[in-house]
Parts: sequence; structure tokens; C-alpha cells
Amino acid sequence: MTQPDVVESFQPIARRLIMAVMLAGAFVAILNETLLNVALPSIMRDFHVTASAAQWLTTAYMLTNGVLIPVTAFLVQKVSTRRLFMTGMGLFAFGSLVAGWAPDFGVLLSARVIQAGGAAIVLPLLMNVILTIYPTHQRGAAMGVVGLVITFAPAIGPTLSGWLVSHHSWHLLFFIVLPIALLDLVFAYLSLSNVLPLTNPPIDVVSVILSTMGFGGLLFGFSEAASLGWHASIVEGSLSLAGLSLFAFVRRQLSLKIPMLEFRVFRVRQFTLATAITMLVFMSMFSAMLLLPLYLQNARGFSPLASGLLVMPGAIAMGIMSPIAGRIFDKAGGRWLGVIGSLLLAGTLTRFIGLSASTSYVTLMIFFLFMMLGMSLIMMPVMTTGLNRLPAHLYPHGTAVSSTLQQVAGAVGTALLVTIMTDGASAWRLSHLKGVKTAEIATIHGMDAAFMTAAAFATLSLGLSFFVKNPAAEGLSAEAGAPYPSGS
Repeated sequence: MTQPDVVESFQPIARRLIMAVMLAGAFVAILNETLLNVALPSIMRDFHVTASAAQWLTTAYMLTNGVLIPVTAFLVQKVSTRRLFMTGMGLFAFGSLVAGWAPDFGVLLSARVIQAGGAAIVLPLLMNVILTIYPTHQRGAAMGVVGLVITFAPAIGPTLSGWLVSHHSWHLLFFIVLPIALLDLVFAYLSLSNVLPLTNPPIDVVSVILSTMGFGGLLFGFSEAASLGWHASIVEGSLSLAGLSLFAFVRRQLSLKIPMLEFRVFRVRQFTLATAITMLVFMSMFSAMLLLPLYLQNARGFSPLASGLLVMPGAIAMGIMSPIAGRIFDKAGGRWLGVIGSLLLAGTLTRFIGLSASTSYVTLMIFFLFMMLGMSLIMMPVMTTGLNRLPAHLYPHGTAVSSTLQQVAGAVGTALLVTIMTDGASAWRLSHLKGVKTAEIATIHGMDAAFMTAAAFATLSLGLSFFVKNPAAEGLSAEAGAPYPSGS
């Protein structure tokens, strides 16, 4: 069946059922990413491990996602939708069970890798299904609902985790998501349809190896740079190996008749533009997500639970606004949503510059709320604009490339902003050796420089947003295009 045939074959009730099943899986997979952040000190005490070792529970999760997401472009064309989703959720459920039972740190780390393997399948699969079962003029609303899920889940993670760890064992964190995953598996078995067309592409083992070394090495290098510094031998070696592997990987994909990951998606200019904007937004977003908890806990003495509660109003506002932004996108396109959202993002990040030891908690909460409103106007509308311009046979490659580069942008943004914050704090301390200022004030000055950099990223995304085209207004259609539309 052609793409329009596939779209027309799904009635609204069938679409809603498919979306409900897949969104439930996406929710627990994303919630799981942030659940452990607040629980790491408890895990360190229980298993007698250092902070650097415990951080691998987060790093390994991110690395597994970065390695497996590029492979999903192959998997969604090789394995039926229902079987692939159940495999992903089955891995996630099994990993959650093992993690909740884990008697030692090694088992817990292995369980996190298994969980991540499942999550890496579920999220790109969801994006591909939306592109397949919804016509172009309805995708914004569908993506808006996805935006609600993928922003609300990580936002409540630290708050839920902080409360549970304060009153119960961290093991309970995994046993909370396990029943949801198991129920979703049952519903998927009973009701999920096979909606993605299968082309049965051949597997290229060399491409898988190069992709693993390239994207895995890149994410590992940047994550280690955040803690060890850019000149650490393991960081330099990892980034060098990743660069060579990615160069070889891209060369090989361009030479294969049926590539594992099609980089020719970047011939579609609107997709390239949308990907660049979302990467800049991810790097900007990570500034507040990373730096505000450090500011509240290290410089102001707030508890982890208070840090988690700070983001809740913003998460709720973003969850409410995401579906609204999606419906606006369906009617008016993504350009002005991107422009207004980038203005809000850049403006609030600018206001975070100049934090002091007496900045009001409520003021921070309000700034963060407006930042998240800006995010809701940018992320899904701009991403959908780019994906809509791709012809149907490139959807798996477009979603895999976009998701992978967002992971890379998050790792790069984290490493870069931590380095800028650390260097800024050190420079301030060196210039105030004879003063009576505290280390907390030095940290705040370092954060000023980091927030300034993040605001620059957001300003650049604002400039690029003016070049986003509005298909609805211009009468353009991705589904009726040539294999590689020109001027799109």
C-alpha cells in the first residue's frame, strides 16, 4: 500500500487505540530516565560505590540509547510493528524486574542497560507509527500529545523519586513502573495493529559495528568530559575513535545500495533546518535542567525534593500547551510557533544570568515555567515540520537520525555547560583570593557564564526559526513529493 492508502485505512478509534498503547509504553520508558537521579546517593550507600561509579547508571542508559536508536531505522522495516513494540516493552519490563531485585551494583547496572534497550526501540517506533497512521494535516495534534508525555514524565521523575526515597527503598522505583509495563504488554498483544510497511532490508554488520563505535564513543566521550575535563586521555581517545568511526560509517552508508541509516535525508533542507533547531533547543534546555538543581542544592542548600518540585509547574504548563501547540501547527505551520517559543526560551535563559544567593524560589519557578512554555512551542512543531517534508520511505531514517542527534546534543550540551560553569567558577575564585566570598558564590558566577552560553544557543535557534516554512500556508505536501524534494 502507498502512504495515503495506509493513512486512510485507519479510523479515528483505531488510531486512538494504537496511540494509547504506545504512549503508555513511552511514558514509563521516559519516566524511568529521571527516576534514579535523586536516588543515586541511596544506591551509593547501599552498594558502597563511589559517585563516579553510580553515575554509570545514567551514562550506560544514555549510551545504550545512542547505540541502538540508529539501528531502529533498520528494525522498523524488518520486524512487524506489534512484535517490535512487544520486544521493546518486554525488554523494558524484564530490566525493571531485575533492577528492582538487584542484589548488587553489577546486576543493577546490567538491568539498566536492558531497560535502555527496550526504551531505544519504543520511542522511535512511536514516531514512525504517528507519521504512518496520521495524514499530514493531523500530525501536529498527535505529536502534541506525544510532547505532553515526553515532557511530563521526566518532570515528575525527580519529585516522585525524592518522595519515595525519603520514605521507602529505592527498589520501589522499579516496581512502580513494572506493572504499567506489563499491563501495556498485555494490551499490545490484544489490540496493537501492524501498521508499518515491511521492506525486509539486509543487515550490514559492518555498519552496525561502525555505528556502535561512532555514536557510542561520541556519547561516552562527551559524558566523561563533563566530569574529567576535555583533556583527559580517555575523553580524547574516545572522541577521536568516534570521529573516525562516524566518518567511515557515513561513507559506507552513502555507498550502500540499501543503507542501514540514510543520511541523504539531509538533502531535504527543511528537515536539516528542523534538526539543527531541535539540537540547539536541547542544548539550551539541558542548561536549566542541569544547572538549576545544582544551584538550588549546592549554592542555596535546598533539598532534592524541593529541586524536583521547582520544575513541576513548568512541566504541567508544558503538558497542557503541547497539544494546543500541535493543533495550532496543523492550522498555521511551525514557523511562528518556533519564533515565539525561541523568544521565550532565550528570554528566560537570559533572566537566569545573574542569579544570586537571595533569588526567590518562586521567581525561579516562574522563569522555569515560561521556559517550558517556550519549549512546548518549539520542539514537536518544528520537529514535525522537518519530518513532514520527508517522503514516506525515509520516515524510519528521519526519526532515527533526529532522535540520535538529540541524544548527542544533550551529551554535548551537558559537557560544554559543565565545563563553562567549572572554568567560570575557578576564574572567579582566582580573582578573589583575598576576599571572604564563599565557594557557593563562585559556583553562581560560573553558572552565569553557562546560562549565557545557553541563551546564545536559544538566540541562534530563534534566528533559524524564521527560515522554517509553513506547508499548510504554502500548499506543500511531503506525501506527494519526489524521493528527495528539492527546495523543501
